[in-house]
Amino acid sequence: MERKYDFTTIISREGKDALAVEGPAKGAGPKPPEAPYDFIPMWVADMNFPTAPSIVREIRERAAHPLFGYFLPSDAYYEAIFNWQKRHGVTGLTRGNIGYQNGVLGGVASLLQVYTRPGEKILMHSPAYIGFTEVLKNLGRNAELSPLKKDADGIWRMDYEDMEHRLKENHIHFVILSSPHNPTGRVWTKEELTRAMELCRKYDCIVASDEIWSDLVLAGHTHVPTQSVSADAKERTVAFYSPSKGFNLSGLWSSYHIVYNKTIRDRLRGMGESSHYNNLNVLSMHATVGAYSEEGAAWLAELREVIKENVDYVCRFVKEKLPGVGVTPPESTYLVFLDCRDYVEETGRSMDEIINACWRVGVGLQDGRPFFEPCGLRMNLALPLSRIREAMRRLKEEVFTVG
Repeated sequence: MERKYDFTTIISREGKDALAVEGPAKGAGPKPPEAPYDFIPMWVADMNFPTAPSIVREIRERAAHPLFGYFLPSDAYYEAIFNWQKRHGVTGLTRGNIGYQNGVLGGVASLLQVYTRPGEKILMHSPAYIGFTEVLKNLGRNAELSPLKKDADGIWRMDYEDMEHRLKENHIHFVILSSPHNPTGRVWTKEELTRAMELCRKYDCIVASDEIWSDLVLAGHTHVPTQSVSADAKERTVAFYSPSKGFNLSGLWSSYHIVYNKTIRDRLRGMGESSHYNNLNVLSMHATVGAYSEEGAAWLAELREVIKENVDYVCRFVKEKLPGVGVTPPESTYLVFLDCRDYVEETGRSMDEIINACWRVGVGLQDGRPFFEPCGLRMNLALPLSRIREAMRRLKEEVFTVG
């Protein structure tokens, strides 16, 4: 399929301070591969694709002006967010509903400090995004994990009875909801979200809804904003968004929240501003405008097609050529979990052996255990298909050998 944008060129990130590529040699991550293997970065959740040209153009045009003093968020910035949210069916937003966050994790941390105290338990689902568990640990809060369960078709589902039990028994009043879910890639339906939010209403919970992956919902699925499922959900939920995942802008730290409840909004802003960390960067602002444009939308549409093709390829490969290894196709994100449970039982090999073997041959996968997936390997598929093909070849021939 001929495309307008480039998702096939292998672009070197050496010398550009990229954690995914330079981290292993600098002590961030496992050891670099052994010779003669080159390194295929599939661990850090960023992309090995160049971002949308509209973003680069916006940044260059602003950077051409040599003054970078104090500034005000532009009308174009707010209009870009309003128009982008309309793609999810969200209308009627005002500037008052929007607040800048220096990263989704920072926004969740601010909200936690407003509405919880050290020692309190916070409900989350597992597998869980390690960023949230680390934030809770750093703030002295405790993650109360409600395991997602796979149904007969291998689809991850919420266990509402388990969620209610944990909310009630632990007197929990704060929930972190990942929608779409990271790291499983589930896109929750309106019915699923409605049922979850009814529990939050029943137990009077503030909800931090991380919707950072909503731009990467794959074909056949639709993102439903948590705040849209009921009038009550709209008032008790803080939704966090960012162009960072959909447009590969993690190094620019540009996120924002949507809040309708004035009391929550005022308290969240007060906490974020108290440390003076929470200020919009002028280049991040222009990057957001470039992302949330018509050209940005066209680029994103092609990206989603590319990711879907990569996902389909890996899932077929695993099913056909990696006995004992399972995989559930994600409905969103560019991340998949390889389920090694059967392979471990059949071969007696440990997850440490498997992970070390992956990294030895240059396939930089991520250990699933910090995500509470004990026999999982998290694989980032946001890179050219040629590199994915080579990674899968190495896994088959060098790692998941049988006999």
